[in-house]
Amino acid sequence: MGAAQADLCRKHGISDATFYAWRSKYGGLEVSEAKRLKALEEENSKLKKLLAESMLDVSTLKELLAKNF
Repeated sequence: MGAAQADLCRKHGISDATFYAWRSKYGGLEVSEAKRLKALEEENSKLKKLLAESMLDVSTLKELLAKNF
């Protein structure tokens, strides 16, 4: 891969480290599998955000209840 890989990285403005990280993550996947993985990662991110917001709401409500009693 050598020179072709370096040219590819330069063309797309990514580092060699990024190239190898992506290759290890997506190298053996078909396009449909990579798309599915990306969709699952996005869904996971949204769910984590919702969980964090819910936990913050619960914490705020607990503080309000503690002040009232």
